[in-house]
This record gives sequence, structure tokens and C-alpha cells, in this order.
Amino acid sequence: MSKLVLSTLPHTWLIDIDGTMLEHNGHKAEGDKLLPNVKAFWSQIASQDIIVLLSARTSSETAETLDFLKSAGLRFDHVLFNLPTGERILINDNKPSGLKTAISINLTRDQGFSDVELIIDENL
Repeated sequence: MSKLVLSTLPHTWLIDIDGTMLEHNGHKAEGDKLLPNVKAFWSQIASQDIIVLLSARTSSETAETLDFLKSAGLRFDHVLFNLPTGERILINDNKPSGLKTAISINLTRDQGFSDVELIIDENL
């Protein structure tokens, strides 16, 4: 179980689509399939948080992908398509208080968010 301990400050979420939210390569076969615990996890994301989705899907798959995400009831603010399939690297600075402002979790492909526990710590 990955414990994601966050402050009460607003957050920016960078979340990959395929293999994390949706079954990997489902869009190239029989359509998209939501992975386990995605909706439950999404419901814990504060409304003031910004959600940026990332995908190597091509621009030609944009409308279909966005329609599926909306029909699944998953909110998002931005989606970046046509990204490379390699590593996604986040670089940020620590706040003077010591709060780490870059966090990364690598999920097992197609397992969804079942192994992630979101904890908001008012002491951070």
C-alpha cells in the first residue's frame, strides 16, 4: 500500500491515463475500461485541486478519450496528448518550511488505485 500524505494546500495532480486510470491499450482494441478504485480515488481529490492528465494517445483519439472520461464522471482540467512513452519527470523546489512539493507514485500497470491511500495531514 502506498500512502500519499499531503498538506491541506491546493494540489496539482499529473496523472497518466493508460495503465493507471484506464486499462492499458484498451483504446486500441475494444474501447476503454476504467480500472479498479479510480472513481473512489478521484472522489478524494479536493475540488480546488488541478488535475492534468497525461497520455501518449494521439490527437486523433482526443474526442473519444475525453468523451469516455466525462461519461465516467472523472473531472479534469487539462489533458496532454501525443507525449513520449518514456519516463515522466517532475522537478520542483521544496518550500522553505521543508514541505516536499514533488511526489511520485508508480502504480502496477492495470491495477488502478487500489493500493493508494490518500491522507491529508493538517500538520504539513
